Amino acid sequence: MSDRGLPVRPTLAVVIPALDEEAAIGGLVDEVLAAGRLPGLPVDLVAVLVVDNGSTDRTPERATAAGARVVAEPRRGYGRACLSGVLAAGEVDLVALMDGDRSDVPAELPALLAPLLAGEADLVVGSRTLGSHEPGSLLPQQLVGNWVAARLLRLLYGVRVTDIGPFRVIRRADLLGLGMAEMTYGWSVEMIARAARAGLRVREVPVTYRKRAGGESKVSGNLRASTRAGYRIIGAILRTRRGAAPTAGREVPR
Repeated sequence: MSDRGLPVRPTLAVVIPALDEEAAIGGLVDEVLAAGRLPGLPVDLVAVLVVDNGSTDRTPERATAAGARVVAEPRRGYGRACLSGVLAAGEVDLVALMDGDRSDVPAELPALLAPLLAGEADLVVGSRTLGSHEPGSLLPQQLVGNWVAARLLRLLYGVRVTDIGPFRVIRRADLLGLGMAEMTYGWSVEMIARAARAGLRVREVPVTYRKRAGGESKVSGNLRASTRAGYRIIGAILRTRRGAAPTAGREVPR
């Protein structure tokens, strides 16, 4: 057995929430499966789950053709799609999450796994700030939003992060034990805040970030959507501090 009861060779599921990502999802699944075959990878990749969050294009078909298992979650919400994938993963040891637009680099998965498997972390988040990002992959509103969220997390929870990136690894049991309540774009930051409150060790590793495939982002490429997402992110930080759940009926669709 390894750190905190993990088997010597833990099982891993990769969960990918996706909404209208037909241009990206097939290639991303290919890359994830290739990462699962990397020599010396210290885990068994047992599932790649693409959570279709109500796509109107061929995202599900492209994901299936590439070898992923598609989980249907028609109720809109980034966090809801992530949670549905985590629940559908079954009794795996570890869960990795990444976005469906092929901006994350699955080949960097070993770097995210290393601190957790070495017993140095419980939640590992890929930092695009510590790593590198292609020009245009992170827009000014994203950079500002990340900076504000990181400062609030440090001030309110004592956790030091530089980025609220989507690419991360955590024990499935730990994630389900956090009591995640934010079902939209505050999911990623709420996970860090709740992990800190629960005494889990949060660590960042540098990662590479690419321009999304398939055109403009549905959130960061739209000023109004970016503003609403920013409110959700800051709101999730503050609600978690108070121990409150989101107000019913006020979720912002992804």
